[in-house]
Amino acid sequence: MATEHLDTILGHHVWATLALLDHCAALTPDQLRLTVPGTYGPIHATLAHLVAADRRYLVGITGGERVAWSPDDAPPLAALRAEAERQRAGWEDVMARVDELDCAMPEIPGVYPRLEHAVGLFLVQAVHHGERHRGEVCSILGAHGLEAPELTGWDYVLVRRGVRAP
Repeated sequence: MATEHLDTILGHHVWATLALLDHCAALTPDQLRLTVPGTYGPIHATLAHLVAADRRYLVGITGGERVAWSPDDAPPLAALRAEAERQRAGWEDVMARVDELDCAMPEIPGVYPRLEHAVGLFLVQAVHHGERHRGEVCSILGAHGLEAPELTGWDYVLVRRGVRAP
């Protein structure tokens, strides 16, 4: 039962990122460059940062290759969405094997010590980080009078259960 709840939490994280990427695909290049003070930066750069970070968290848990994009040289939204879709399979694999997995977070000198048994850390960081930056993008949209998508847990569960269309 606990795994089912974790699936819902992580499923929401993946769904919300994909839904936001889909929503932002309709924006103009000028709109993708919008920002407001107190956020990571422009919408496009924030989305690239979010997708790249999710890849780092997956790599931290399961190994593999990282992706890194500079905020000034983010791939097109279609490429970000394709990467996020690939990550969906990675997150599903993590959830299927969560009790079997073990990993360490490497030391980041002067920032974090090396931490053993870090699967939970990577999971909570992925969810927190994703929520933070999705919220920033939605704030940027709203501050500029643009519609932001509904990305709440309620929305996710209603879509997942077929009560509401995606």
